[in-house]
Parts: sequence; structure tokens; C-alpha cells
Amino acid sequence: MPGELYHLIAFLVSLTVVLWITPVVKTIGLKNGYVDRPNERKIHKRPIVRLGGVSIFTGTLTAWMVVWWLGGFGFLSINKEWEVWGVTLGGLAFFLIGLADDLFNLSPTSRLIMQGLVATLAWWVGVRIEFLSIPFSGLVHIGWLSLPITVMWLVGMANAINWIDGLDGLAAGVSGIAAVVMLIVSLFMEQPAAALIAAALAGGALGFLRYNFNPAQIFMGDGGAYFMGFTLAGVGVIGLVKTTVVTAVLLPYLILAVPILDMSVVILSRISQGKSPFLADKRHLHHRLLKAGISQRLTVLFIYALTLWVGSLALGFSNIPSGWGYAIGATMLLTYVGWQVLQKKRKE
Repeated sequence: MPGELYHLIAFLVSLTVVLWITPVVKTIGLKNGYVDRPNERKIHKRPIVRLGGVSIFTGTLTAWMVVWWLGGFGFLSINKEWEVWGVTLGGLAFFLIGLADDLFNLSPTSRLIMQGLVATLAWWVGVRIEFLSIPFSGLVHIGWLSLPITVMWLVGMANAINWIDGLDGLAAGVSGIAAVVMLIVSLFMEQPAAALIAAALAGGALGFLRYNFNPAQIFMGDGGAYFMGFTLAGVGVIGLVKTTVVTAVLLPYLILAVPILDMSVVILSRISQGKSPFLADKRHLHHRLLKAGISQRLTVLFIYALTLWVGSLALGFSNIPSGWGYAIGATMLLTYVGWQVLQKKRKE
């Protein structure tokens, strides 16, 4: 079977399972009262089921299992197989941590401790950052710093995706776009295992948008956000950072620049005012756009366009054929959506 067909199967299986199972999860959630209730920080006005991560995880995992059964991972070396297992089992653990938080409201400290332990285990089995790209120095092997940097990356991205999950369809769309870009770049960099994981994640995220885009029928909850954030970070590590190409090492950070910068700005803003970096507030980019009078849908579309734009830059820097052409197209799209945002703001 051609390699590209495995990636198409992974995408379609995940997409189909999520489309099929999400209404079931929604029904179960409503019957048992597993809903996200409105408060002063929430945008929605009525209780909405917050267990959508169950369908995203189920769809993605089913796709991985189907592709594995078909032999799509049969080419892996022992080391690469350990890396795939590290991302798979790590994603499962992060999903369970998020699901427990959705059901039982865990404390921030307990969540971070569990996430740190899981990320450490993932590093131990091979999901590790071993190089950094230093200006004017090229790639630098980081030695013992590999562990703390890898843990910060995996835990940080899981929480970054969770933090932008504040509007209907926002986290799912941003994750879906990032997964598609990682799929393309991983294939071009001849990292098919990472591409298979990204393909399944893209199918799950985009399938979930059918029910999560404004007006949302269901939320992914912490379970879905943690799972997608960790898996995207893991794909970046085993598919791109593992290579010794300077530009490839930088690509995951570029592809995921929107949630990374959003989280960084919010944390620095809170610390500068003497507040806890984990104190929930309305400092995120989507909150600022809403406060400026931009509609929820236009805010989400603008952040989609921004995510697509940085992703297109990654395609260009990867030297993918026509990569810079895609970047020009994404720049035009971002300019158009940005203009619509400015026009809307002027009318307010």
C-alpha cells in the first residue's frame, strides 16, 4: 500500500469516528450533568457539555490502531517505535488528566505535577529535544538540559492549547490547522510516523468542528485540549526537532507560534502585575478582540488566519515546492480578515 494512502486512511478514520461518536458523547454528558456552566469569564450563555475530548481522543486513537493493524507503522526502527509509543501513551495520559479535571476539578498544582511526570516518562522513552538552534552558532546539542526543556515544551503546549480554548471552535480549529501543516512538513522531511499521527489528529480536530464551531453544541474540555496540545508538541519533537536541519528544528515553534505567544504574553502580563501566572482572567488575544467589539465568529476566523499564516511560513522555510506561494496566499487571506476586523472595530 502506498505510504500516502495510510495518511489518508488515518485522517478519514479519525474524521468519521469523531463525526459519529460526538452526538453520543453529547447525549451522555447531558444526562449526567457533565456541562460547562456560564460565569463571568465564560462567553456562552447556557450549560454546554464539556466532554468533547472523549470523541477527539477516541477518533484519533482508533485511526492510529487501524493504520497500525494495516501495517502503516511496520517500517519503524526500534527507537522510532518507542518514540511513537511515547507520543501515543503520553497523549492518553494527558487526556485522562484533562478528563479527570473536567469531572472532578483538579487543582492547578496537581495537574502540573501529573503532567510533568508524564512528560518526563515520554522523554525517557525517546520523545526528547536534543538540539536547539542558536543564532550564528547553528545547532547546539543541549545535553542534560534536554529533560527540562522537553518537559517544558510538552507541558507548556498542552496548557497553551487549553488556554486558547475560550471561544467556540477556536482551539479545535487552531489545532487542526497546525496538525495539517505538521502533516505536510513531516511528509516532506521524510518523517512518515510523525505524519501519520498528525493526519489522525487533524481528522479528529476538524471533525469535531462540525459540532464545536459557533454556536457550539459541545466543548472539548480540558481532556481534548491537553490531548491535542501534547500530541502536537510530541509530533513536533519526533518529526522535526529530531532532524539535524537547522530550519526543521525551528518549525514546531513557528507552526504553534499563536498559542505559544498568547500564553507567553498572558503569563508575563500577570507576573508583571504581581499576580499568579495561573490566575484565570481575560488577557488572552481572543478576549482582547472581543473587548474591542469584534464578533465571536470574526475573532475566531482572524486567529485561524493568523495560525494559517505562520503555518504557511513554516512551509516556505521547509523549502516545500510552492511553499512561499502558499505563504503569499495566506498573507493575502490574513490581510483581508484583518481588514474586516479593523472595519468592524471602526463601526463600533
